[in-house]
Amino acid sequence: MKVAAVIILCVILLGAVIMFAKTQTQSPEDTYLRIHIRANSNDATDQSVKYKVKESIVEYMSPKLDGVSDKTQAMDILALNLDGMKRVADGVLAKNGYNYKSKVSIRKEEFPVRTYGDLTLESGVYDALIIELGSGSGDNWWCVVFPPLCFVGEESESFEYKSWFKEKLS
Repeated sequence: MKVAAVIILCVILLGAVIMFAKTQTQSPEDTYLRIHIRANSNDATDQSVKYKVKESIVEYMSPKLDGVSDKTQAMDILALNLDGMKRVADGVLAKNGYNYKSKVSIRKEEFPVRTYGDLTLESGVYDALIIELGSGSGDNWWCVVFPPLCFVGEESESFEYKSWFKEKLS
């Protein structure tokens, strides 16, 4: 009976060590879900409406993403709401007198190094929510959907990862 308990304890500890190691080796590309909103052009009015679209998308998606615990869950929620986000973006464009529409998708996208407050994300290919307004050839707005950086409070809001296993092993 004692041997079985020791074996079970060893299996549990081995599982904990494997989970800890896996979380420590994840690359930023595996951890973060980015957002990229591209304006139709660099014209001041196209750039202005890009920020109105951003505000409406954040307002629309924030309650849906509240409490999301991992990137996969966030991507699933976004995928279920692609049509809704398109309606929101197209509604903002129409309300502001624009005759072009939006395209909304989730795909892998190349991002340069980007700093958000104390967080710096390295350049690389990330999963991203891409919203193109009209031709999508203008300057863009970038942020992070998961972990929630742009879809909760202010963009400068900070967050910190904690590992129960790391704290216990230290």
